[in-house]
Amino acid sequence: MRERLGPYFETLFKATREAECTTGGGENVSLDAALGEVCELCHGAHDGGNKVMFIGNGGSMGIATHMAIDFSKNGGLRATAFGDSAVLTCLGNDLGYENVFSSQIGWHGRAGDVLIAVSSSGKSPNILNGVQAARSQGCKVVTFSGFQQDNPLRKAGDVNFYVRATEYGFVEVAHQAILHAILDIDMGWKSGH
Repeated sequence: MRERLGPYFETLFKATREAECTTGGGENVSLDAALGEVCELCHGAHDGGNKVMFIGNGGSMGIATHMAIDFSKNGGLRATAFGDSAVLTCLGNDLGYENVFSSQIGWHGRAGDVLIAVSSSGKSPNILNGVQAARSQGCKVVTFSGFQQDNPLRKAGDVNFYVRATEYGFVEVAHQAILHAILDIDMGWKSGH
C-alpha cells in the first residue's frame, strides 16, 4: 500500500495543477488567469446585487453545497446551491430529473447571476439543461468537468475547468481544490502563511 500512496498523490496533484482552462470562445488560458476571471465574475455578480449559483450531482452536489456555504460564509458573497432533497425529488418526479436544475434556475436566476456547474463526466443532461437555463436568463457560466476531453460541458461556460483524469476521486478532489483556491486566494491567502 505504501509504495502506491506516493504515486497516487502525485497523480492527484498533477490532475489539479494541470487542469486545462478555456474561455467561452475556446481560447486556452492559464489556471491563474481562469481563477482571476472567476473571482471577477463572482464579485461582479455580488456587487451588482446578484448571486452565485452552484449545481452538481452526487459528489459534485456535495462540492456545490460545500462551496456555496464557503463562498457565502467565508467569502462574503451571495451564493446558493440547488440541492434541497425535497425540491430535487419533487421536480424529478413531476418534471423529470433532467429538469431539476433548469426549473430552479428558471425561477431564481436572473441576468447578472453566475452559475457554477460541476460535473465529473460533463455529460449529465440535468447539468447541461441547467447551463442552458442560466444562459437564457442572462447569467454567466463557469464549468468544471473531467473524464473525456470532448465532453459537452467543457465548452459551455464563459470559463471552463477541465481535469484530465478518468477516476471520480481525482476529478472531484481537483474540482474542490480549484474552487477552494479561487476563494482562499481571493480572501488573501499567501504562500508560506
